[in-house]
Amino acid sequence: MFEHARADIEQAGVLRNPVRDLVRTVTLRWLFTRPRALRALGRLIWFYQASGLESIARKLRLTRLLPVRLRALEPLTPRVQRHFSDTLIRPVEIPANREYRVGLLTGCVQDLAFSHVNRDTADALLANGCEVVTPRAQFCCGSIHAHNGEFELAKQQARRNLDAFDLKQLDAVITNAAGCGTHLKNYGHLLQDDPAFAERALEWSTKLRDIHEWLAEIGIRAPAASIPQRVTYHEACHLCHGQKITRQPRQVLKAIPGLELVELPESAWCCGSAGIYNITQPEMSQKLLRRKMANIATTGAEVVASANPGCSVQLQAGVCESNLKLKVAHPISLLAQAYRDAKHASAQQNL
Repeated sequence: MFEHARADIEQAGVLRNPVRDLVRTVTLRWLFTRPRALRALGRLIWFYQASGLESIARKLRLTRLLPVRLRALEPLTPRVQRHFSDTLIRPVEIPANREYRVGLLTGCVQDLAFSHVNRDTADALLANGCEVVTPRAQFCCGSIHAHNGEFELAKQQARRNLDAFDLKQLDAVITNAAGCGTHLKNYGHLLQDDPAFAERALEWSTKLRDIHEWLAEIGIRAPAASIPQRVTYHEACHLCHGQKITRQPRQVLKAIPGLELVELPESAWCCGSAGIYNITQPEMSQKLLRRKMANIATTGAEVVASANPGCSVQLQAGVCESNLKLKVAHPISLLAQAYRDAKHASAQQNL
């Protein structure tokens, strides 16, 4: 209802002004529809962060020169990875005991800031008998466009992703980003009136699975290695409320030997990220984040697991601000690490 209301507002043009129009044109209509442009920006941010320029700017307090809103958002800049998903994951990777064939979505911001999570997802799938197909030509899922009233752009992005995957050859299409997953599962509804794509979009929605959902469905293979860590789990709103997935991430975490899962008070409460809520409503976003961090502190956890990139960036900012000795990680990254540790231990024994 909100998305359709926003689309009506955009069509009516009641909020239009030159600055707003420019920002939407550069971001929604240009940057997030062109993967190469987004990656080019990612390279620049990575260089700024990795070269030490970011640290120098912060020490010299040059960020004070930014407008007030941008100054408040600067600490939330995600850490861009050196290598993107295409470098880390081959187009097709086959396990020794293949039982399934799945497609892997790498996302847009996920590809820039969490490409290591995409690699971890591929490793977890391989360990569970899944051949992993990762098309090179992938696009933003379109959720950011739909959330901001740009339905035609959202449909365009959906068509592009449908063209990138051969659905007939796949048992499932896997996503590891909660916010994207909610929108991706909606392609069937989004394109229901498109005669060229309606049938494929419906098949896509039928086969789209969140990574935790898929592993629970096929049966998670318990890793042989132990990870003795105390972990708590923050539920991303789009995963627990949007997709109704709450049990499966916990199943993934409980499958890891040695891992102690401590329930987080108010785990299903929003962390304050909520898409671009931390941009549009920074004061309320910070209140939610402080409440979330206070609850996390009561668990005594060493790791807080989160399955959405926006939440992870928000929680990491909370960790830095509160000076907690805490790591933020995707549940699948913890599972993949256990698989890798077991594989390494086995290789050492065979030497």
